[in-house]
Amino acid sequence: MNPLFARIATWLVAAVLGFVYGVACVIGQAAMWGVLPVGLITAIVGLAAMLVAIRVLTGERATALAAGIGALAATVILSGRGPGGSIVVPAAPEGEITTGVIWTIVVPLIAAIVVAWPSASSLRPTN
Repeated sequence: MNPLFARIATWLVAAVLGFVYGVACVIGQAAMWGVLPVGLITAIVGLAAMLVAIRVLTGERATALAAGIGALAATVILSGRGPGGSIVVPAAPEGEITTGVIWTIVVPLIAAIVVAWPSASSLRPTN
């Protein structure tokens, strides 16, 4: 198999995986248990774990970036008005911060941290 084709296919699979997980997180991020935002906490931990796992398993930043872009695309698409007029992540009232606003900010932040984090192989001491 052509190595370039395999790499591009890996990026596409990662983007689709990120998109599917992003859809689940966008829908679940609003779940509350009393005053505790369990949906948001679960979504943040799950997204970070998925991106770290993809980065570690593939050994490259671009695949984790593709998954992060997929999750961000799901967030952006579901934050807009749908064909029937429904909105999954409603805009926050002026002056308030909701779980939807936090989720929208956290997705690119987590993806940037995971992609920018130094690789473990470059941290080994040289003697």
